[in-house]
Amino acid sequence: MTQTEFNESRLVAQGVSVGYGDAVIIEDLSLEIVDQGFTALVGPNGSGKSTLLKAFARILKPKTGAILIDGESIDRQASKEVAKRLAFLPQGPVVPEGITVEQLVSYGRSPYKSGFGTTTAEDLRITDRALAITSLNDMRERQVTALSGGQRQRAWVAMTLAQDTGILLLDEPTTFLDIAHQFDLMDLLADLHENGRTIVIVLHDINQACRYANNVVVLRDGQIYEKGDPATVVTVEMLNDVFEIECRVLPDPETGTPMCVPLSNRRQFKDRPTTCLLYTSPSPRD
Repeated sequence: MTQTEFNESRLVAQGVSVGYGDAVIIEDLSLEIVDQGFTALVGPNGSGKSTLLKAFARILKPKTGAILIDGESIDRQASKEVAKRLAFLPQGPVVPEGITVEQLVSYGRSPYKSGFGTTTAEDLRITDRALAITSLNDMRERQVTALSGGQRQRAWVAMTLAQDTGILLLDEPTTFLDIAHQFDLMDLLADLHENGRTIVIVLHDINQACRYANNVVVLRDGQIYEKGDPATVVTVEMLNDVFEIECRVLPDPETGTPMCVPLSNRRQFKDRPTTCLLYTSPSPRD
């Protein structure tokens, strides 16, 4: 296993052990998140990807070790101050009934409000900007529950943008989206990264991780197996060791980034017509 060194970082895990109850999922793990980088956490189910992300987001408190942001332990900082530095989008957030897109996005301004909750001109300006960046201006008065899955996920991303933080943490945001909405969302995150934000995302799709991220962290059994740029990390050996898959790694014809092509252990179908089946979201509006 090789590990490429990361640059100086605002967000750091120092020897953290994290779990649920008595179960330890991650043990003595250290990781620096590249500042203004696009980092993808990948690995098989149960490898600790989401657990690590929740530790970074202060959803889970490490049993040992510490999460640092800007050199300070995240547990010693006030919640509002942490929320001004990083935003977290969990997997499958619940949409409140009767709320409009604009109201949802405006919740991102909560860390900046006083006890009276007064909305300032700055709050309105940043909310408008978040709606514009996510192409939701025309939907601002619509009920969030009336949106398609892709539109709804953009609304949640807009809410995190309204927090006006430099770091975005996203836990499998493409889950339940059809393929078109997956790429729409990933393109949006790529644009945010290019404009200076630090993106940390949990992904199951290794090819999406390679296409969009400039840093890939591979986890296996609660430990970092390898980390670095996709071209270095995503190899036939790694995919076999971590994911137990026989494959080829070829250049993506669109981006030149590594692309995993699984090998079939079934007989060849060269004489059969080719059929492409696309997965569609279970959402009734997708």
